[in-house]
Amino acid sequence: MNAVDQILQARGVEHYVATGNLFFSSWLIPLLEGFSTSTLIIFERTFWWFHLIGIMAFAVYVTYSKHLHIFLAFPNTYFASLKSRGEITNMDSVTNEVKMMLGLQPADEQAPPPDEIGRFGAKDVNDLSWKSIMDAFTCTECGRCTTECPANQTGKKLSPRKIMMDTRDRAEEITRSIQAGGKGLEDGKFLLDDYISREELNACTTCNACVEACPVMIDPMAIIIDLRRYIVMEESGAPSDWNVMFQNIETSFAPWKFAPSDRFKWYEELKS
Repeated sequence: MNAVDQILQARGVEHYVATGNLFFSSWLIPLLEGFSTSTLIIFERTFWWFHLIGIMAFAVYVTYSKHLHIFLAFPNTYFASLKSRGEITNMDSVTNEVKMMLGLQPADEQAPPPDEIGRFGAKDVNDLSWKSIMDAFTCTECGRCTTECPANQTGKKLSPRKIMMDTRDRAEEITRSIQAGGKGLEDGKFLLDDYISREELNACTTCNACVEACPVMIDPMAIIIDLRRYIVMEESGAPSDWNVMFQNIETSFAPWKFAPSDRFKWYEELKS
């Protein structure tokens, strides 16, 4: 198309304004110069429509292919959290309850109880936020998150890349089931255990290395935290050594079991 354009421009054909020589297209000019002007105009219009229709066809096809991340990268980056990478989002229901217990929230500001008690954390994709689902479909599978993950580097089973792929696979499976008139979410499988194991989740140190490494600001840690919240808050299924740590934090304000008043004794020993 560009080669024909250059020939028509050189011939002074109306509506074809000179734009200068194009390097690669100029190589084709000797093959087309022998055609008549009317034939070249037909060529130019044919190539133009072929180019445009090809772009539009690919724009539709990409939404059904693994290249969907090309479209989703832009909105996913736009809607990415601007909070500090080390800040974990609290659950509003738990935050409000703690504030009421501590008397930090006046009675007139307390939200009415919900009609239906929600689930703490996530067991399946329908419990995840819309942003986490977008993250899963935005993933380019480049593997940078897994490469930077310290747990993965030390031989643990955790792979943030796999977490995102499993979430996307589960969402696609449910969608296909619903479209086929199947059971959808009621197929007896869940994202937790059937796709993502507890061993993977427990290996995460919440260091945010995977979030920092992602070029399109995907947050695998949000999914890991939601799944772990379900295990801990709904099933009371935290590992026994975690429960000891939780109890120490609750009573001693530290993961280790010693009185808060003794916390700076090590410093006194250094001074002496």
